[in-house]
Amino acid sequence: MKSGGNLPSPLYRRVMLKLSGEALAGKEKFGIDSERLDWIAEQIREAVSLKVGLALVVGGGNFFRGGRGGWGVSDRVSVDYLGMLATVMNSVALQEALSHHRVESRVLSAINVPQICEPFIRPRALGHLGKNRVVILAAGTGNPFFTTDTAATLRALELGCSVLLKATRVKGVYDCDPEKYADAKFYRNLSYTKALSKDLKVMDATALSLCRDHKLPIIVFDLFEEGNLRRALLGKSVGTLIK
Repeated sequence: MKSGGNLPSPLYRRVMLKLSGEALAGKEKFGIDSERLDWIAEQIREAVSLKVGLALVVGGGNFFRGGRGGWGVSDRVSVDYLGMLATVMNSVALQEALSHHRVESRVLSAINVPQICEPFIRPRALGHLGKNRVVILAAGTGNPFFTTDTAATLRALELGCSVLLKATRVKGVYDCDPEKYADAKFYRNLSYTKALSKDLKVMDATALSLCRDHKLPIIVFDLFEEGNLRRALLGKSVGTLIK
């Protein structure tokens, strides 16, 4: 099928993309690698050229992982807030990279940082999506004890996304870590219940249960195989489908 001239028709009209903070770090595994950031922005540019409404949640693990102590900070609530602030930094960096690729985007934060980004207000986010802007959602849910996986699921449901795309650095979901075990079994398709019962580490149980309860499909795929994001949007067989 064709739409809008020679563009192929995407299977999904509005999607949520979940990126880890580590995806921005490159080989250094800390901070932001400029080449990696630019490459990701180009993959997003190709995706939005399909006229797909794209919302995006990025983690903060390249700076500070919520739920884990470090830098002399051991209080769980403080640690989680530091993790949320790290996602704000990543979101603003990604917005800047997208602007270099002529992709219009807005950062909306669950924590009020008015000098840097807009507050998350659902009608405002929907308005930006309606104007074909990429909406980058920062600071998780704005509350401690919730992961960015849960934030991505919650925002996907609030914004009417038809699929949650979870970007990883491996092909999809396996029964054990494929980077450690050569005989790891790959799953092309999974049910929510099986992913939960086998504790396959797709995402945290709260996020996975929310997807199951609201029948939001999840595609877990390798972001770093060029063109995979675009292929997923076109409905090609990419990674693991959980539904």
